[in-house]
Amino acid sequence: MTNSRTAIITGGAGGLGRATAKRLRLDGVRVITLDREGGDFDLDIADMAAVQQVAEEIGDVDVLVNAAGIVGRCLPLLQTTPADWQKVYDVNVFGTVNAINAFVPPMVDRGWGRVVNVASVAGLEGNAEQSIYSSSKAAVIGLTKSVGKELAESGVLVNAIAPAVFETPIIKQGPAALLTQLSSKIPMGRIGRPEEIAELIAFLTSERVSFSTGAVFDVTGGRASY
Repeated sequence: MTNSRTAIITGGAGGLGRATAKRLRLDGVRVITLDREGGDFDLDIADMAAVQQVAEEIGDVDVLVNAAGIVGRCLPLLQTTPADWQKVYDVNVFGTVNAINAFVPPMVDRGWGRVVNVASVAGLEGNAEQSIYSSSKAAVIGLTKSVGKELAESGVLVNAIAPAVFETPIIKQGPAALLTQLSSKIPMGRIGRPEEIAELIAFLTSERVSFSTGAVFDVTGGRASY
């Protein structure tokens, strides 16, 4: 299958980003990955100047998937430091904003585009000892809703997905006990597979979606039903 679309995937060298890149390529989409290392372009997504420079080099794109993210330290709020917060927000929130500012304006000018922001069920529910990560993903959800409304008549659709626990390297950043606890909340009795996320993103970045924007799609194996 071939088409003329070009997609940017931040965090595209691993985890959900890599699975999404593989899935979109099956649809004939030209995929360009951005990551700290191992991407088609290696950069710090929190560095707006670097992101803008890459955007100018690449040129116009049709799809943006913001999959770059980090968990950060898992601690009770009262034990966190400003540096802990800054590190996570730089990537999860400001990195998402930077990519939108760099790649979306040409989509608006052309009247067509798709943006998918990878949030988390933690941004909806809040996880104990993950106040930084949870609130950063809540910010991504709020950002998605706001930008979705702002661009609703532009032809650019902006949606988010809220995964539960998935088989990716990022889950190893937290304590094993926390992973067990979070996994136990999934009614399907297992954690998700990256290709399951990728399939949903492939749908949300396609022409098959035309009347959903500012929405948050649950990918939790039933956990969000509680």
